[in-house]
Amino acid sequence: MSATLTLTQNVLVLNRLWQAVNICTVKRALTLLFLGHAHVVLPDGKEFQTYDFEGWRGVSDAFPDEEAVHSVSFKIRIPKVILLLVYSRTPKKEVKFTRHNIFERDRNTCQYCGHVCDRTELNLDHVVPRDQGGPTVWENIVCSCIECNTHKGNRTPQQANMHLIRKPRRPKWQPLLQVTINKRTEDSWKHFIDLAYWHVELGEEIR
Repeated sequence: MSATLTLTQNVLVLNRLWQAVNICTVKRALTLLFLGHAHVVLPDGKEFQTYDFEGWRGVSDAFPDEEAVHSVSFKIRIPKVILLLVYSRTPKKEVKFTRHNIFERDRNTCQYCGHVCDRTELNLDHVVPRDQGGPTVWENIVCSCIECNTHKGNRTPQQANMHLIRKPRRPKWQPLLQVTINKRTEDSWKHFIDLAYWHVELGEEIR
């Protein structure tokens, strides 16, 4: 791989609270490392080791098979994850409106009978049916087991003499960084990113 392509590879950026907040290039990551604004994060079994610039340069020779940036006098291994030393803010992103996140919000629980089910046994139900003007939004979609969904049919809970155990709301928690991860980076990033949050957003096709 050419030096140019190497320097443009993606590096995951963590804030000082170890939360994923951004992605930068290898070139930017090494600059932050050199300036003392960041440390490299490296998995070590179940723990994580952090290295400043000199420390990272010192251990780079221990990984002869890993990609590295070469200078006239030394080489330095390409970091996969860096930790910012002063930045503590989190990314401001709304929770994506996905099937996964609805299941998370409702804790895999039917909102009519209260039974916890496997996700393969749950449907997403419009509280106010679409045929009656019900929108496809957080506040009108709930998890429903197959039995309750069948009983409710194309009716409101009141019309079906059913009761919601919890009024559906937009979640207040915030997900981590939205990012597409490929197999190459997954192993080094998986401790910091929950892949399941980043599914295709739901639209009017929900039944």
